[in-house]
Amino acid sequence: MTDQTSLQPVAAAARIQTLDVLRGVAVLGILAVNAAAFALPMSAAMAPDQSPFPLIGSSAVALWVVEVFFHQKFITLFSLLFGVSIFLVGGERGDEARGRVLRRRLLWLALFGLIHGAAFWYGDILLLYAWSGLFVMLMRSMSARSLILFGAAATLGLATLQAATMWLTVNGPAALVAALSDESMSLTEGAVAASLAAYRGGWPGALIENLKAWGVLQSASLFGYVFTTIPLMMLGLGLFKAGFFHGRMPTRLYLALIAVGGTVLALLGVLEWREIMAGPAIEGMGVEATGGWAEVVAAYPIFITLAYASGLILLTTRGLGMMRRIFAPVGQMAFTNYLTQTLIMSSLFYMPWGPRLMGQVDYPGQWGIVVAVWALQLVWSPLWLSRFRMGPLEWLWRRLSYGHDLPLRRAD
Repeated sequence: MTDQTSLQPVAAAARIQTLDVLRGVAVLGILAVNAAAFALPMSAAMAPDQSPFPLIGSSAVALWVVEVFFHQKFITLFSLLFGVSIFLVGGERGDEARGRVLRRRLLWLALFGLIHGAAFWYGDILLLYAWSGLFVMLMRSMSARSLILFGAAATLGLATLQAATMWLTVNGPAALVAALSDESMSLTEGAVAASLAAYRGGWPGALIENLKAWGVLQSASLFGYVFTTIPLMMLGLGLFKAGFFHGRMPTRLYLALIAVGGTVLALLGVLEWREIMAGPAIEGMGVEATGGWAEVVAAYPIFITLAYASGLILLTTRGLGMMRRIFAPVGQMAFTNYLTQTLIMSSLFYMPWGPRLMGQVDYPGQWGIVVAVWALQLVWSPLWLSRFRMGPLEWLWRRLSYGHDLPLRRAD
């Protein structure tokens, strides 16, 4: 989230600008995916064919944009960058002082995640990152080569396992396909209407629904998603040590990654368009329209993420200062901006002091809110940093991690 290279706060000149730019783009991109998880119950957010909004016309297009360009791409980028922060804060494993800071940092992050998830929004990622970070910090002194090889191999291996599973749900033996379809329907049938009624019934019902969803998702995160998150963090740290995020790799490597990722993105776009435009099928979304191949391609967001990162790194390091001016302030305040997004979205959709729009805003409407929040954070981040050294929650997190007071306001 924030970069620290010593036991003192990092000066602005010492920050790695590409990391701030990438982190800023990532935290904004994550909101585009999370919007549906604020605006709809978890059962509908995770299974669009159960949504109260018909997936036709502009709603179908809006969902297609999220699924193709945003879903899993920016959370993957954020995971890569969090792996970098493990090293920037903790240094080598032999550095005991920085190691203590890192452990406190992760434990405080876990507490923030518990509060954020249980009291505000079930989709919290902070607890998963704290849990994963406890393992990654043990590997932070590995060489760049070892980190990249292990991280990439595990990431691609798990992606292939997911792709094979998704393909079998459509093309496997008839008994297997029927069993998986029946299980999926039993998990979602009637859940959306009941959850909407609870959210709209008042704050106690909304809190209970959030806690139920949080329990389900966090169980999957702590004992399932951790196995995909740790390799991504290792890969990110390995790429950092190799100079990838600094822009030190040959330009042809970045261009090659852009070409590969762009090809995967184009293929995914075509397949997702055919699937979404096919409409709901007898056994779920129109996966039969692509024979399950959209899900197979979607299992490899890492290629698209690396293409995004490569493009941003080239733009940032090849003299395009506009990228730094626009996105770096958002990235410097990524922790604050991430939690501010939750405050805004939960206030709009289900908090007792807001208009309680849960289940009333379709996918194009969600996009309107996302763009408005993007504009707000792109404006307020540089304004805040013109007066203060870091975001308010970054300051609190650092203060708790280091165990002593830190200046927040910039000196005159």
